[in-house]
Order: sequence, then structure tokens, then C-alpha cells
Amino acid sequence: MGANLKTVLTFAIMAAMLAAVGVLQSWSLALAITNMCLVSAVMALGVNIQWGYAGLFNVGIMGFTALGGVAAVLVSVSPVAGAWQAGGVGILFSLVLALATIAAMVFVHNKLPKSRGRSWLLFLMIIVGLIIIRWQYAPSVLAIEKFQPAQTGFLGGLGLPIMFSWFVGGVFAAGAAWLIGKIALGLRSDYLAIATLGISEIIIAVIKNEDWLTRGVKNVSGLPRPVPYEVDLQSSPWFHDLVEKLGGSSLPSDALARQSALQQMVIESSSLFVKLCYTGLFVVVLCLLLWLAHRAQKAPWGRMMRGIRDNEDAANAMGKNVTKRHLQVFVLGSAVVGIAGAMMTTLDGQFTPGSYQPLRYTFLVWVMVIVGGSGNNLGSVLGAFIIWFFWVEAEPLGQWFIGFVTSGMAADNALRLHLIDSAAHMRLIFMGVILLSVLRFSPHGLLPEQIRR
Repeated sequence: MGANLKTVLTFAIMAAMLAAVGVLQSWSLALAITNMCLVSAVMALGVNIQWGYAGLFNVGIMGFTALGGVAAVLVSVSPVAGAWQAGGVGILFSLVLALATIAAMVFVHNKLPKSRGRSWLLFLMIIVGLIIIRWQYAPSVLAIEKFQPAQTGFLGGLGLPIMFSWFVGGVFAAGAAWLIGKIALGLRSDYLAIATLGISEIIIAVIKNEDWLTRGVKNVSGLPRPVPYEVDLQSSPWFHDLVEKLGGSSLPSDALARQSALQQMVIESSSLFVKLCYTGLFVVVLCLLLWLAHRAQKAPWGRMMRGIRDNEDAANAMGKNVTKRHLQVFVLGSAVVGIAGAMMTTLDGQFTPGSYQPLRYTFLVWVMVIVGGSGNNLGSVLGAFIIWFFWVEAEPLGQWFIGFVTSGMAADNALRLHLIDSAAHMRLIFMGVILLSVLRFSPHGLLPEQIRR
């Protein structure tokens, strides 16, 4: 089977599976799964840029995703005037002091010759800087977090359209990746994995505990939307007319019953319309990133990255700066993951730091890339759709499977009841079976990387 035909066939099967959910369960659920599949596809694409292009083993995906969520809060939430008056100036002054301390240390490091005296001076500058910053920072944070803690307790954001945060989330993740890469990219692959995992946990810990920034574990809910609200659609005459025009043939003829059925149809259609709006936005972003990733992969830069991935020693011998190129691709892939993190927070309408877990935001994304086919951008997208689909549908499929297996047992059988109650845990078994099956029968993924020589 040709590569192009296989790609079309696998995506067609995936579309049929989503359509089956719409027919057998509900179209609202099918669209909800589709939207999260699109966000996961963007995330998997970022990981594929790092691993598939350059062989960088980054297991800190969760941290970059969370930075995208932070961007959604800092961009879209309106500033809290009372919190700024209580301690905003102190926070800004602390930031200025921190930047000044860093600049002074860089100046001393560059101007003084390497010696024990320079090391002691830099150590002293760190201690003095931390004391001064803490003296200003601590009371400011306390004042901010005391201001209406049940409703706010943080500084808020800029009050801009939330779609702007998608770009800002990429910038935040790229900046963090640059700092991490300057330190960790010189390490061996296994040490790089440990370093990125540890830094990711540090990012999550900071987000959870710095309430003045994003309310911490108290969460930020009610984020603005880039799409209409259901209640606004339900009160809009044009939407009523549209629903009646499209579904009027299925409404009863009796006037009172027709009006009641139409109102229920409007409520259901408003939810579908909102989800379709999100789908359209996410498809545009995914297609744009796919086009850019494809152009980069086919360009001389992409061929160089594959050469570095396959044989670093040969690339070094040819005069390529391997560390610099690794830093480039690490920053680019992390930026894409940050965009996905902002998109996901936008879709959820809330920022919940406690929900960031390595299983969901690191392990599962890696499974998507492996199952789809590392090095192939469309393969990563396909893997994201397959894995997230079965992650959501594992529970109903598990209940059906357990019900079928235990159909011969009595209704009150203790083993049968225990298995049915455990159906929710079938998703982990599903993930393992899918991963092992793909690794056994298609070791390079469902859509392997196509290398033209």
C-alpha cells in the first residue's frame, strides 16, 4: 500500500470512528472529543519536532503546557485594581531588583578573571540579592493574596482577547526552553530527560504555590471565550431562525408542542455551534503549524536536523554546531507545546494547576507520537486522534466488554460487580494494548517517516 493511500485510509477510518460516536452516543460528545484531539495533535506535533527531527528526549512536556495555560490567564483576565494597589508596585520593584542582580553578576563574571575571589563575590551577590528581593517581595505577595481571596487574591492579567494568549503561550514556553536548553542540552539523552522532567515539576510547583500570579490551586475560572456563549445564541433571533430553517421539518405541527421542541433544539444546537466554532479555530491553527513544520522538514534545515539526529559525530565533523541546532529545535518544539497549552485552557474556560499530571501531559503525548510515527508530522496528528479517542471512549468500551465477558454470571455476582465498577480503569489497559500492538506490528508507527534518498 502506498504511503499516501495509507495516510488517507487511516484518517478516513478515524473520521468514521468519530462519526460513529456522534450517531451512537451524541454529536456533542463527538465534537468535544474532536476538539481535544486537535489540541493534542498540536502538542504531539511539538514533541515530534523535538524527537522526530532531532532525537531530543524531552519529558518535561507538562511544564511547557502549563506555561501556555499561565499565558491564557495573564493575557485574558482583567487586572485586579485592588490587588495592584495593595502590592503590585512591590512585585514590579522585586522584578527590577532581580534583573539588576542578574545583570550585575553577568558583568562581574565577564569582567573579572576566573579566580576564587570572583566565585566568592558572585556567591555574596546572590545572597545579598536574595535578601533584598525577599525584603520587598514577601510583604507585597502577602498583601495581594489577602485582597478578596475568595474571588481574586491575585493580580489578574491584561484583559486582552484570549486568542492573543496562544501566541504568548508559545513565547513563554520558548523562553523557558531557551533557558533550560542553555543548561541541559549539553547532557546525554538520559540526563536530558531527567533534567527536563525535574524542571517541569519545578514549573508546576511554582504555579501551584505562587497564588499572587494565577491563584494557585484555587484555580481561575470563567476565562473569556473567543467564541459566542450558548446563552447569547439562545436569545439571538438569527440563531432561532437558523435552527428552525435547518430542523423545522422534524418539528411537530401543533403550535405549542412545536414551540417547546424548537426551544429544546435551540439549546442543543447552541452547544454544537460553540463546539464547531472551537473546531474551526483549532483546525486553522493545526493546519498552519503543519504547513510550517512540513516546510521546515523539507528545507535544507530539516535535512540537516535529520543528519544530526542520525549521526552527531559526522555532523560535527562537517562543521555543524550540534548544540546550537539542538537548542533551536528544542525551542521551536516547546513553543508549539506552549501554544497547545494555551488552546487547551481556552477550551476548558479555566486554569487548574492541580490537573497537570505527567501521565496526561507527558506520557500520553509520547504515546501519541510513537503510535502515529515519529518523524512524520501527519503521523503525530493521527496518533493524537487515536490515543485521545480511546482515552475517552475506553470507559464505555470497557463497560461493554466486561458486560459481554460476564454475561453468563449472575446479576449480583461479586466478581461481575467488581469488574463493572473497575471499567473506568480500562483506559490504562487500552493504552498499553494499543502501544504494544503498534510496536509489535508497526515498530516505526502507523505512518512511519518517509525518507527519500
